[in-house]
Amino acid sequence: MQCALVYDFDGTLARGNCAEHGLMPALGLSEESDFWPAVNRKNRERDGDEILTYLGELAKRARDVGKHDELTPESLRMHGQSIPLFPGVEDWFDGINRFASDQGIALSHYIVSSGLEEMIRGTPVAKHFKKIFGCRYHYDEDTGHAKWPAVAIDYTTKTQYLFRINKGIENSWDNVTINEYIEPRDRPFPFDHVIYFGDGDTDIPAMKMVKAQGGCSLAVFDGDKWGEHTTQEKIEKLISEERANYVVPGNYNTGSQLDVTVRGVLRLYKRKYG
Repeated sequence: MQCALVYDFDGTLARGNCAEHGLMPALGLSEESDFWPAVNRKNRERDGDEILTYLGELAKRARDVGKHDELTPESLRMHGQSIPLFPGVEDWFDGINRFASDQGIALSHYIVSSGLEEMIRGTPVAKHFKKIFGCRYHYDEDTGHAKWPAVAIDYTTKTQYLFRINKGIENSWDNVTINEYIEPRDRPFPFDHVIYFGDGDTDIPAMKMVKAQGGCSLAVFDGDKWGEHTTQEKIEKLISEERANYVVPGNYNTGSQLDVTVRGVLRLYKRKYG
């Protein structure tokens, strides 16, 4: 039996927005800078896509301050090393793979994120993913500098990438196969063999779709922010609107609520479909 564990990245496996760690400080963009307000303003003024506007503005800021080299694949991977992962994440994959194997389940791990793909590839856990789907630039062949966005993943396109995983399409360009009909049980990862991990508003359509198709959606929250009103309000809304099956703190250590929940779901999948 095969199952897919699909993760958002920012706020799900790691704290905050990945670009805010390493990359944005290198561009002189602090938490108090006008970067995010400018992105939001320009997006509204241009009636644009938020992720495309953000990627374009990030590349523009790099050019404006003469730091094109910060947006090369090599530099982005280097910045990815500074991203703070949630507790237990580095050991999570080996542990849950062993558990699943003992149950007769083969796991495949995927990322579907609005974060920068190259930064995620720079983290110590990148080796565990069968495929990382994230935002990415086209790079100049001579200089390696970012030219324009190649892939932009937002809250609705995440569902497209779930279908790519569901059908075994491990690229962003094949728009023919993804539209072909394949019997649900002939797909590599039927949705009732999928567990989706997300944290925020950009994950709601993906969580809802996986849950509606018989799979399991986990809403992950930063345990350090549990006392914040916005965190509790978000969790209450996810539960009341039936977006997620479970809500768990972002602690991936063995024996944590998240770990025990995922093990239970895998046992359920094995009992029902194995």
